[in-house]
Amino acid sequence: MPDLPVTAGLLLAAGAGRRYGRPKALVELAGEPLVRRGIRLLGDGGCAPVHVVLGAGADEVPDLSGAVPVRHDRWPEGLGSSLRRGLASLPADVPAAVVVLVDQPLLSPVAVRRVRGAYARGAVVAVATYAGRRGHPVLLCRETWPLLDGYAVGDRGARDLLRDRPDLVVEVPCDDVGSPVDVDTPANLLGLRRVSDV
Repeated sequence: MPDLPVTAGLLLAAGAGRRYGRPKALVELAGEPLVRRGIRLLGDGGCAPVHVVLGAGADEVPDLSGAVPVRHDRWPEGLGSSLRRGLASLPADVPAAVVVLVDQPLLSPVAVRRVRGAYARGAVVAVATYAGRRGHPVLLCRETWPLLDGYAVGDRGARDLLRDRPDLVVEVPCDDVGSPVDVDTPANLLGLRRVSDV
């Protein structure tokens, strides 16, 4: 893929992981904390800078070298507030950000580059799809960020904005690279450990 415009990376890793039993940022897969996998995903996908929104268990999170930690004390308000906090933390000259969730460790850097490629071709919002369903990564141009004030609330991120403004959205098929599967419980993690090449 040719050189792409620089975009930031935003990893949302603030939740308490109630169904899992502890913050998922601290959970390990193949000996690596999910928060480190998320940072590597965005970095390998060409994002810079990479910001990580932390909340529950923030003091226990391991080394975040290569990323900027963003403390979010209002994380109990839900995913929406974490998304808005993370976007607000990015430098003023950042034109767009690629957003991923810490509990989707099988996402691919190729998918990150694909949504960045859609942005290079003029997309305002680019969202990866898997079997026709929207998932992550999601790229959001800065001009859309103020719109999230009315959408990213509670445990809702950008999904409702994407639903209401289809004119802004470019879907990017990523069925052939990685998986959007969530790690919500220890049983989910055991299933991922059976997947080769994690």
